[in-house]
Amino acid sequence: MSSDPRDVLTRPAPPPDATVAYGDHPDQCADLRRPAGDGPARPLVVVVHGGFWRAGYDRAHTGPMAAALAALGHPVAQIEYRRTGQPDGGWPDTLTDVRTGVAALPALAAAALPGRVAPGPPILVGHSAGGHLALYVAGRAPETVGGVLALAPVADLAEAYRLDLDDGAVAALLGGGPADVPDRYAEADPSALVPVRTRTVVMHGLLDRQVPVAISRAWVAADRAAGGDAALIELPECEHFGLIAPDSAAWPQVVAALRSLHNDHPGIDAALPTR
Repeated sequence: MSSDPRDVLTRPAPPPDATVAYGDHPDQCADLRRPAGDGPARPLVVVVHGGFWRAGYDRAHTGPMAAALAALGHPVAQIEYRRTGQPDGGWPDTLTDVRTGVAALPALAAAALPGRVAPGPPILVGHSAGGHLALYVAGRAPETVGGVLALAPVADLAEAYRLDLDDGAVAALLGGGPADVPDRYAEADPSALVPVRTRTVVMHGLLDRQVPVAISRAWVAADRAAGGDAALIELPECEHFGLIAPDSAAWPQVVAALRSLHNDHPGIDAALPTR
């Protein structure tokens, strides 16, 4: 693995097998990857990229991750969405794009990858701001989500605003702070949506400097206190970007957590120790 964990953001990956559109805007699309081998059809895995919702980051940096998951036999969609810094990014389009795309992608992927996508809602794998978006969709449209693996998610927007993560990223997304646009925080903040009614695993590295692990700890505790069953996995030697790097020490645990969300798996308690 590179000595600079951020290298994963610019690492090349094999081209996708297809790109599909879930809307009319150029960023309302997803790259699809065919699962390797001739195994049984599996639920679609939708990778939701991070980058603090900003236009400077797109789905391309999840290519290595998506290719690695496809090599393990998962049909994968790398969803794109409108982002802040674009004329039509931010509130509400960034959020509604992902919600719309998650609902549409299983059928689009099944048509593009015949025989390889099992019926039913997808499993969402969201990293950082993508983890926020995955938790948001699971909270607001649980019928469209089969499970969530949230990797270092921005799971509390009000706290992220208070901490000024990535120099005002939350304010750029929602148009202000909690006192300015409280209705938007009530709609979009995962901390306001507990308990999430879909199987959820949160994974966070203790060396993360972009999103504090305390945010994940507090969100999972709140979910469980509200009657949910979200699980938290803390990785002592992992920083922010190792969670999406297939050559990182954390990657086997990411894969195990994803597999725990499949219906035929005994569950996360059998896959990994949790806190």
